[in-house]
Amino acid sequence: MKRNRALPLLLIALWLALSCGAWAQLAPAPEGTFTVAVLPDTQNYSATQPDIYNTITRWIVDSKETQRIVFVAHTGDIVDKASDEAQWINARRAMDTIHGVIPYGLGVGNHDMRAADGDKTLFEKYFGKERYASFDWYGGSRDNNGNSYQLFSAEGMDFIVLHLECNAPDKVLEWASGVLEAHADRHAIIATHMWAGPLLQPKDNAGFLTDPKGRMQWKKCNGKLGNTPQQIYDKLVYPHAKVFLVLSGDQSRTQSMTITSTGAQGNTIHELMCDIREGYIRLLRFVPKESRLEVMTYSPTLGHTCPGTKIVPEPEKHQFTLRLDFGASAK
Repeated sequence: MKRNRALPLLLIALWLALSCGAWAQLAPAPEGTFTVAVLPDTQNYSATQPDIYNTITRWIVDSKETQRIVFVAHTGDIVDKASDEAQWINARRAMDTIHGVIPYGLGVGNHDMRAADGDKTLFEKYFGKERYASFDWYGGSRDNNGNSYQLFSAEGMDFIVLHLECNAPDKVLEWASGVLEAHADRHAIIATHMWAGPLLQPKDNAGFLTDPKGRMQWKKCNGKLGNTPQQIYDKLVYPHAKVFLVLSGDQSRTQSMTITSTGAQGNTIHELMCDIREGYIRLLRFVPKESRLEVMTYSPTLGHTCPGTKIVPEPEKHQFTLRLDFGASAK
């Protein structure tokens, strides 16, 4: 009897389809919902894989209606080397796809500045405040858009998004606090680069994987003036009743982490960290009528949601649902 060599391949393909089927499709956002897209750590794309960056932003624009995307937040490390102008050109070209189509903001990561003193010369050249001055959703900035805020509304809810540089100094936090106070009628989102990962600075590379993790208590930028994520939480996030969400990236060896805390006014704060390469972005689908936030990790380049990774194999750490309990901020 002649053996059918194609059969094992067909069986393997069928097994893959069945086992990965849950991740293959991204359902359209239902009526009454809306989505915020989050771009973490595009540095490698700007440096050597611009096609991936372009695919991501093109997908976001093409999916604006089906996914009801109302805002895009970049959590920093836009480029890999702050002094390499070619990388900024690649990043600008990719973000141009979104520019003028969907409101967005950019956080400045440690790779986007001169870490020792916070110099952001090329960021300001390609993404300075003059680029956004004509948009009504652009609230304003400090340091020529190095720290900025944006406003958007969806499904009867009003939001403010603060994009803060990595390890923002006290002077930035004071400015940010004033912005939050001036917009105390809006639900507040903080987008910054460094937040969740190894609690203390690892002594070796293995420590980035194995050391205890949480809200980080060390820093990379702005020298003695810089604040650690824990200090930013204590000084800015915890005191403000309207803050309900913190978005970050930075740690490719943590990849995905969620911290839920309670602010000074009893408000629930969800702190979401994501940094997975292969084109993965975060999609935050708000379901206001059910006080629910659906968190999805999706790759426009692969065409499916994340089923798990070698570092974080559990699917439920990449696709999950959170309760939106605005507490004091709803008053």
